[in-house]
Amino acid sequence: MDAESQKNHLKAYGITYWTLNKGLKVKWLLNYRGGSFLLPDTNDIQRECQIRGISFEVLSNSKVESILEEISSPSKNMEAVVLEKAPKIAVYTPKGKLPWDDAVTMVLQYAEIPYETVYDEEVLNDGLLLFDWLHLHHEDFTGQYGKFYGAYRAASWYIQEKKDAEALAAKLGYSKVSQEKSDVALKIRDYVVGGGFMFAMCSATDSFDIALSAEGVDICEPMFDGDGSDPAYQNKIDFNKTFAFTNFILERSPIVYEFSSIDMTRKRRVPKTTDYFSLMEFSAKWDPIPTMLCQNHTALVKGFMGQTTSFTRDEIKSNVLVLGETKSNGEAKYIHGIKGKGFFTFYGGHDPEDYQHRVGDAKTELDLHPTSPGYRLILNNVLFPAARKKKQKT
Repeated sequence: MDAESQKNHLKAYGITYWTLNKGLKVKWLLNYRGGSFLLPDTNDIQRECQIRGISFEVLSNSKVESILEEISSPSKNMEAVVLEKAPKIAVYTPKGKLPWDDAVTMVLQYAEIPYETVYDEEVLNDGLLLFDWLHLHHEDFTGQYGKFYGAYRAASWYIQEKKDAEALAAKLGYSKVSQEKSDVALKIRDYVVGGGFMFAMCSATDSFDIALSAEGVDICEPMFDGDGSDPAYQNKIDFNKTFAFTNFILERSPIVYEFSSIDMTRKRRVPKTTDYFSLMEFSAKWDPIPTMLCQNHTALVKGFMGQTTSFTRDEIKSNVLVLGETKSNGEAKYIHGIKGKGFFTFYGGHDPEDYQHRVGDAKTELDLHPTSPGYRLILNNVLFPAARKKKQKT
């Protein structure tokens, strides 16, 4: 999985998932040649790699032993993690989503990793209990329809999406979309606390935390929910309820395409030509989880924008790990934390291979980006739940 030898990094995750789905175990060699996968040598796996255009090497038993011995050396920042079972994957996304919407769905399809879609009805009926891993589509959990009002309130797609959301909320017994979305966020919180793995990108990151923090508080203006917001809502925000963020200020204006001070989009001054973020280095033997999530063939990844591009460093809770950052700008791009028995990862930006994706733009063709480091970070999270849990020392 290094830069020189692998011609399709993204599909390599797919063949690893396919192998796990066959009931076979895989070793993920953290920090060894870009985080390579050690698969059993079978004719079926070799043939499947050839069909999918994945680079691979056949190793002798003695060569494998030599590699594992090198990895186990205390002087090497490497580790061999056993992947045991293919996680069952859900993508939280509205029915009939638009083609520009979701990088995770695109890369799962490209890597040929199976998934199911769920939305509010399934979530509220405890459907998440069937899944090991959940991705949050670029949703607005605050009930403000993505804060698209300022630019798109007259657009037919915006009007229709608002009607659809109101109809779904009414069907589920709610008088307001914001109340329904709040309950959805709480169900997702419970899923993670109970042991689920949750991954979110772009506006699903901060709007999720905002919804948790504003439980029972009206933060929506009349054009969103038909009545005024609580004039003192900022003082009623409970930061103890959030996963990742604290001490943020909500954006009151319905015209401004922004949820809060968490996002760096409007504050950053980074030219496109120099917009990169660096991945943090962790101890593979002592911190295998963050090491797993940062596996890549480069430590420097191209930046990309979104409604929520990146996170204000000062507003991230102290118990949350920063996995990727833009040092020159003091912003975090990629963060990870533990909540109860489960885990969450937030990744800022919309599409790792489309710098400033706009509504209506054509979707990214991943055939043109088979070695994308930015997309690899998504797939690290997909395989993360497959890792064997190490017994903790007492």
